[in-house]
Amino acid sequence: MKKKLFSCIVGGIILLLTACGTTTAISDSASDIGTEEVIETESSSEMQVHFIDVGQGDATLILCDGQSMLIDAGDDSKGTTVWNYLRKQGVTKLDYLVLTHTDADHIGGADVIVTKLETDTVFMGDFPKDNKVYGGLINALDNKSLTWSTPNVGNTYTLGTATFTILAPNRKYSDPNNSSIALLIQNGENKFLFTGDAEEEAEIDMLANGLEMDCDVLQVGHHGSRTSSTSDFLDAVTPEFAIISCEEGNSYGHPHAETLNKFRSMGVKVYRTDEQGSIVAVSDGKEITWNCAPSDSWQAGESKK
Repeated sequence: MKKKLFSCIVGGIILLLTACGTTTAISDSASDIGTEEVIETESSSEMQVHFIDVGQGDATLILCDGQSMLIDAGDDSKGTTVWNYLRKQGVTKLDYLVLTHTDADHIGGADVIVTKLETDTVFMGDFPKDNKVYGGLINALDNKSLTWSTPNVGNTYTLGTATFTILAPNRKYSDPNNSSIALLIQNGENKFLFTGDAEEEAEIDMLANGLEMDCDVLQVGHHGSRTSSTSDFLDAVTPEFAIISCEEGNSYGHPHAETLNKFRSMGVKVYRTDEQGSIVAVSDGKEITWNCAPSDSWQAGESKK
């Protein structure tokens, strides 16, 4: 596979950010997940979604109305990479740091982010681990006197003019992947869905909870693994665009052919960090524009395990 099939230049993007709104929770009901409050806004501001190339891992920066959210931070070798990317986008603080689950390729770089940036709210999937990466993150949070929580399904929060709703985890699971926080962020008519590494078991529970999940853009679960993106789930979320965050030549063989075939049969436009580097989507509330063209390789990874 040729590396970087497309050149995605993100360093020169100029952010036009306006005064921010509040970052308070709109709905904090722990039990009434089917009755979350519907929020209407008069207009939508520009929202930028940066799918940062961190190799085999996830890190996504979302900017709207002067507010910022980082979802995951890559592995422990990528903390400085993510921090430098945020600095280039003018980010000096985070309103939200969302760590979908406690696998190293999602939380490994978070200790650097927590240490370097002021952070208001930290959400994390509840699956403690007895290892150096998890321990380093907890120490970094303690040093900044930050506490973390797993938000309740159905809670809705604001990010500038955008809102995001928590879709998972819906219960306790026996593995970290299915313990992933999933959320749907909406800016005007545009919707972006993030599910971490949630697999079939968690996807079934999301489908059962009755919350809205259809989206324009899906960050593909578990880096394009066949264990995620089940047919029933994709039929429900019906994305127009899909983003796969993975590393070229990764040992897991991500993305798997089965997943790519599903997207191809549905006519979904696929973007990939292993081929295109960091990918930026800009939502004006009605349309979504991209800093590069979709991939057309449909090339699956090759497992080395």
